[in-house]
Amino acid sequence: MNTLFSKDPLHFSLPDADIAYYPNFFDNQRSNELFEKLKNEIPWQQDNITVYGKTHLQPRLTALFGNEGKPYSYSNIVMQPNAWNPLLVFIKNEIEEICTENFTTVLLNYYRDGKDSNGWHADNEKELGRNPVIASVSFGAERSFHLQHNTIKEQKLKINLEHGSLLLMKGTTQHFWKHQIPKTTKEIGPRINLTFRIIK
Repeated sequence: MNTLFSKDPLHFSLPDADIAYYPNFFDNQRSNELFEKLKNEIPWQQDNITVYGKTHLQPRLTALFGNEGKPYSYSNIVMQPNAWNPLLVFIKNEIEEICTENFTTVLLNYYRDGKDSNGWHADNEKELGRNPVIASVSFGAERSFHLQHNTIKEQKLKINLEHGSLLLMKGTTQHFWKHQIPKTTKEIGPRINLTFRIIK
């Protein structure tokens, strides 16, 4: 498994994927400010999730913001969006300048410590359409982001998602790759992640 960590924008040469990583998309001071505002101002919730017939609380907190009338569904959870607020619009505008997209929705995840996680999945829900663009920005504690090709098992990648970083996934990435944020036994602080997307 590759482990990549760099202060320069990275583009990955991977089959069936278009992934770019910007370690310092937001500088440290701005990232600190945004983290505190997100932690304190977002209406975080913890939904039940059903996996293999068993229902339990999601191992993280979540929130959804977006254009009116466009819910988002995953893992038998249907989330209704809150209206955009100035904080999220600011972050959204900064990202849209880089990737020239017009995102309709953002799913926020709050990982309180190393016990919180996000299992293997792809952002390939039908409402995202074909070849969705996913822009993922991270604030707070650094966490490992694992990717694995669906059929070429030796194709794996691990990226350390830094405070203030941006990860862009485009093209056929969601159709051929899955990703996760695994649990860790390390003593780490909280992390907030925002994944911007377009609901058709």
